[in-house]
Amino acid sequence: MEFIVNEGNQGTRLDSFINLIDSNISRSLAQKLINDERILVNDKPNKTSYKVKLNDIIFIPDDANATTSEGIIKEDIPIDVLYEDDDILVVNKPKNMVVHPGSGVNSGTLVNAIVGKYDLSVGSEDFRPGIIHRLDKDTTGCLVVAKNNKAHDSIAKQIQDRTTKKIYIALVKGIISENKGVIDMPIGRSKTDRKKMEATKDGKEAHTEFTVLERYKEGYTLVEVLLKTGRTHQIRVHMAKIGHPVVGDSTYSSGKNPFGVNSQMLHSHILGFVHPTTGNYVEFIAPLPAYFTEIIEKLSKL
Repeated sequence: MEFIVNEGNQGTRLDSFINLIDSNISRSLAQKLINDERILVNDKPNKTSYKVKLNDIIFIPDDANATTSEGIIKEDIPIDVLYEDDDILVVNKPKNMVVHPGSGVNSGTLVNAIVGKYDLSVGSEDFRPGIIHRLDKDTTGCLVVAKNNKAHDSIAKQIQDRTTKKIYIALVKGIISENKGVIDMPIGRSKTDRKKMEATKDGKEAHTEFTVLERYKEGYTLVEVLLKTGRTHQIRVHMAKIGHPVVGDSTYSSGKNPFGVNSQMLHSHILGFVHPTTGNYVEFIAPLPAYFTEIIEKLSKL
């Protein structure tokens, strides 16, 4: 969503301006979004105290006013729970499931499935209950949910400090000749399509490491990907940039989809972090979904 500042609003603090144009976004939530650089002023991040000027273009993500837990529809959606204790819930997210309400999606999300069934952290005022990190709608695999604010803050800090372990499995187009590789390319929002990200010099630092697991005669490569940073669409953008887009990725890949999959073949396989209460390192593994395994088996036989 983009808004142009008019004469009546010029001189207003940025966080106050956001609250004025959308009352569902509290000032505290606006401040978090600004500090997370999800709200942009003339295509650039700014401070909460910035006073907007006439004709400034303010970009607000369309999921910024995701509903609070009080307004979320509780739905009986089965969830594959990998682990649960008093502090955390680790789930194996299926494809075609959005993590939280927003962007016109009010049902069918992971949050709809877990709210009311579990105690969830507040996270931040008017924000997504329990949600510490996200996976794209069509990315499957490990995702941790916080049951209380202590757990939320602990794991969120580990993610911020880049001490969590996040390993993905992806099937990409083309044969990657190197056995291992490192992709260091900053990532920022596309200037031509706000829904997309792109590798750009003025973006945020993004570091991806990959290891080839298998090469297939039909022109595909199975890779294990280690994320050192957690930028939006990072793996998809980086792999596409080096000429090996993720199979099934309709956003960053052009060409036909020979397997007929309706999602990108990208899976959050391993997630590890220090448990917020015990202080012990814990690690969780989500098995590949059946459709992913079937395609790999077919390629192996060709």
